[in-house]
Amino acid sequence: MLKIIFSTFFLVFLAELGDKTQITTMMLASESKSKTAVFIGSASALICSSLLGVLAGTLINKYIPESIIK
Repeated sequence: MLKIIFSTFFLVFLAELGDKTQITTMMLASESKSKTAVFIGSASALICSSLLGVLAGTLINKYIPESIIK
């Protein structure tokens, strides 16, 4: 399980570096007095979008055989 956690963290971390979400977060942090609020808001958004991805993947796996996806 730890292997999956670390590989997922590494891949998502690399994918998010320098993308428009990170640039937007930097812009918001530079304009906001509350860096903590920006962090909580951006972290919550990433968690929610990741949850949607996990749920979508679970549904796809339930209704479409893995052999078709590969």
